[in-house]
Amino acid sequence: MSDAKRVLIAEDSSVIQNLTRKILEFQNFQIAAVKNGEQVLQILDKEHFDVILLDINMPVMDGMECARRVRALPDKTKAGVPIVAITGNAISYTMSDFHQAGINDYLPKPLDFDRMVNLLKELTA
Repeated sequence: MSDAKRVLIAEDSSVIQNLTRKILEFQNFQIAAVKNGEQVLQILDKEHFDVILLDINMPVMDGMECARRVRALPDKTKAGVPIVAITGNAISYTMSDFHQAGINDYLPKPLDFDRMVNLLKELTA
């Protein structure tokens, strides 16, 4: 399974994190998961991912700040990884807000898992 795409899930809800992990693993993605934006930066320091699923409302460091920091990384490959925001508060943001933070796309909660899988396949093709 060396051609499996790696997805980093940053989500503070264990329920959403575990459900997303199981669905994506069933689709042959390799998954790592963290609970906040600070942990995203820590794991990116050591590992490479093909896409990041990033919850916007997390403790320690929220998704918007985390996305800005990912985009500012000195490693241009890691700084360019596609980022998909996941949020239950999408009406508080415009696509322009997401793009300014460096976010490629977003998925509103409750998650449409079919749309999520299709979007991740597009972004990692």
